[in-house]
Order: sequence, then structure tokens, then C-alpha cells
Amino acid sequence: MIRFIILSIALTLYGIGSFAQTFDDYFKLAAENNPGLMAKYNEYEAALQKVNQVKALPDPTFSFGYFISPAETKVGPQKAKLSLSQMFPWFGTLKAQGEAAALMAEAKYQNFIDARNKLRLELASAYFPLYELYEWIRIEEENIYVLKSYKTIANQKFNEGAGSMVDVLRADIMLKDSETNLEILKTKKVPLLASFNKLLNRPENKEVNVGDSLSTKFLPTNFRKDSLVLLNPKIKALSFKLQASIASERAAKKQGLPKIGVGLDYIIVDKSSTLSLPDNGKDIVMPMVSITIPIFRSKYNALVKEAQLTQKEYENKLLDETNTLVSDYEMAMFLLNQQEQLISLYQNQIETTKQSINLLLTSYANSGKEFEEVLRMQQQLLKYQKIHISALVQYQIAVERINYLTSNIY
Repeated sequence: MIRFIILSIALTLYGIGSFAQTFDDYFKLAAENNPGLMAKYNEYEAALQKVNQVKALPDPTFSFGYFISPAETKVGPQKAKLSLSQMFPWFGTLKAQGEAAALMAEAKYQNFIDARNKLRLELASAYFPLYELYEWIRIEEENIYVLKSYKTIANQKFNEGAGSMVDVLRADIMLKDSETNLEILKTKKVPLLASFNKLLNRPENKEVNVGDSLSTKFLPTNFRKDSLVLLNPKIKALSFKLQASIASERAAKKQGLPKIGVGLDYIIVDKSSTLSLPDNGKDIVMPMVSITIPIFRSKYNALVKEAQLTQKEYENKLLDETNTLVSDYEMAMFLLNQQEQLISLYQNQIETTKQSINLLLTSYANSGKEFEEVLRMQQQLLKYQKIHISALVQYQIAVERINYLTSNIY
């Protein structure tokens, strides 16, 4: 029986495998189905449509007039008048407006990329706690099995007169605690599944396959730090917005310049019954040119000032986002390194605790004493196994956070 218990305890070690393909599959599903991410892409597509709008000329103007009391001219009475005109903004205005809209659309695309990367981090923050829960349930079930075996051994020792009934009761108390903890853990599955499935836009109770192990591929110091600012989509989006505001300033200045209009009037003339001229009844064609005089400068000055202030806004946001990004990266690397050390510590503690339990079980088999210490060490093993899993989970989330901050391309 003691050998069987030792074998059961040995089975609690965890192999290091790979879950990555399963998680990547879920990320692909989330990227295709998440409504928030789709909304970001729709926002980008809508911004693209703005480019053609601002680059287009204003609509031409057509008018028609009918003379109720025809005005007599040298060639006859006027019957009707048709006018067609087109206004043209100052040279380069439409180009500047188009550049500003295109740059803003590119900023929207970078926001979409950031939302996609952030979705992966959110997915990891929901996926790995599920793994942790399943592993804790498995560990608790193994602990219950071991405690039942301990209770059986204590009973045998008591019946042989080599043990105490207190040992049996102690094992029973710990067994009931473990069974209660197991039931509580199982109830936690419902909210965790709901949190994960909502990111994939699917039924909240749909089962999730989290694999059977986690890999711990340790990252080097200053991982991707040299490209931190260069590749970050938030920084790129703000840079594009800054460039768009510069183009908007150019467009605003050109809007304050005259607009040129060209047009054509066509007047329909009836023949005069009182005159006999070579051009009697000949229609009149009159080309026209017009120009706006932008003398009310306040609105144009305000447009330029608005664009300049917007540039200052994006410059400050760019600096603030850069500082925040560097700070978040350093904190994420600290947490990553912290979990690396804890993983190593807990692995060693698990091994040492198992060795202690083996020695205590051997001693108990011979003397029937120190059963309380066996139970205490078993609970210590349970604690180390759980926090070891938690450290692995926190490490994986920290890795995904580093990937998000460094804009790892998926």
C-alpha cells in the first residue's frame, strides 16, 4: 500500500509540452468572429471612403429660367435661359484634403491592428485561467485519492494496534476539506467559460480544449526592446494622425485662397416679328468666369489654428504613449522574470516535498508515528503543485503581454 501511495504521489509531476497550436486556433476563431474587432475593421473601411469624398470637386450647378414677359433684344425676344457652372478650389486643395483623409484611414487601420493584438492578450487572459482551473481540479482529485489511501493506511495501523484513531480522524478531516474545495473549483468553470467564449462570439457554455501542459520557453533579456516603439501600432496610429493634421493645415491654408468658377449661359431667343435682321432669332451663348473673394478671414484662420493645435495634441499624445509603452514593457519583463524564478522554485519545492513524504511514509510504516507530519507535508505538496501551475499560467500571460507590447505579428 505504501509503495502504491508513493507511486500515486510521483504521478503529480507535470511534463512540459506544447499548447500553442490549440491556443492559436482559438485566436484565429476570435479574430474572425469577435464583433469588437470586426467593428474596428469596419471603422477603417469607412475611413477609406472619406478619401474619395474630400478629393472630389463640388457638384456643378445647373439652372433654368423662363421669361414670362420676354425681354426684347436686337436679335429677338428672350424665351428661356440655361446656365451651367463649376467651381474649382485653389490648386492643391483637393490633394491636401485627400492626403489628410488617407493618413487618417491608415491610422484607423493601425488601431485595428492594435485591437487584434489586444484581443489575443484578452484571449490569453481568459484561456490560461481555464487551464489553471482544470489543472487544479485534477490535482485536487489526485489529492483526494491520496488522502483516501492515507485514511485506509491509518485504519489498518489502528486495527493492528500500531496507530491512533486520531490519525484516522485527521485524514478524514483533510479529505472532507479537499472534497469541498473540489466542488467549489468545479463551480468556477461556468464564469470562466463564459468569459472565454464571449471573445469568440459563441455560446457561453461551449467547452474549451486547453491542452494538457504548458510550455515555458524563456525569453531573453530585453526581448524585442529595440523595435518596441518602431513597430507598435498605437505609436504608428498617432504618427499617421500627426501627419494627417499637417496635411489638414495645408488644406486649411489653401481653402482661404480664392475659388475659381467657370460657366456657360445659353439663352433661347425667338424670332422677332417686327425686325428683319440676319441674326433674327439666333440663340445667345455667353461663357462666364467667376472668382470668390475670401475677405472674411476669421473662419479660415480658425481652420489653420485648429490644425496646428491638433498637431500639438498628437505630438503630446505620441510622447505620452511612448513613455507609457516603455514603462509597461519594463513592468511586463519584471513580472516575466519573477514568474521564471517562481516556476524554478516551486519545481524544486515539489521534488523536495515528495522526497520528504516518501521518507515520512517509510518511517510511519515502521513505527506508526508522525502520521500528522505526513498529512501536513501532503497539504504542503498540494499547495506547491497549485502555485506551480499558477506561476506557469502567469508566465504565459506575461509572455502574451510582451508580445502585445512589442507588436509580435501573428
